[in-house]
Amino acid sequence: MDALLANGEILIDLALLTMLVSVAFVMVRSRHLFVIVMLSGIYSLLSAAFFVSLDAVDVAFTEAAVGAGVSTVLMLGAMLLTVRREKPTRTGRTPVAILVVTLVGSALIYATFDMPPYGDGASPANSYMGEVYIDRAAKEIAVPNVVTAVLASYRGFDTLGETMVIFTAGLGVILLLGAGSVRGGKAVKDKPDGETPS
Repeated sequence: MDALLANGEILIDLALLTMLVSVAFVMVRSRHLFVIVMLSGIYSLLSAAFFVSLDAVDVAFTEAAVGAGVSTVLMLGAMLLTVRREKPTRTGRTPVAILVVTLVGSALIYATFDMPPYGDGASPANSYMGEVYIDRAAKEIAVPNVVTAVLASYRGFDTLGETMVIFTAGLGVILLLGAGSVRGGKAVKDKPDGETPS
């Protein structure tokens, strides 16, 4: 029975990863901004489902609320002030951009060599206070995921503060976009191909 459940979880994870890759590919290929915004919301929901399958419910909740909810609403609001289709771009690649991406990527890969091995019990993340949380979380909070227990209980006020920061940032963006204002923003319409949008 346990093997059947494990196989089912693996199939669900593979299906979610396949859908994530497919949605990302369609987003990169699309030139319609509305389609890209909607697909980004779908991508966030799929990511949240994948985090749930990894027992990271706190990260899944944040991804669903911020990634699929707030971000999608803000991007749709921003689209009211711009055209709906991306301008055609020339097909060349900028050498400076490729150089910067290569250098940053190389630095990030180099930095991973200094990380402790995955699952190392003696790593800093698993030592000191980490051991205390691991020992006490199951008894005191009765939540199977230690990270969820830490964020929702031990650091609950800190998480509330982070939520207020996100809310304030979203409210600021909405006010900057002029949502609900009589003035609002300038109406923008798509022009036929070959013409410059107003």
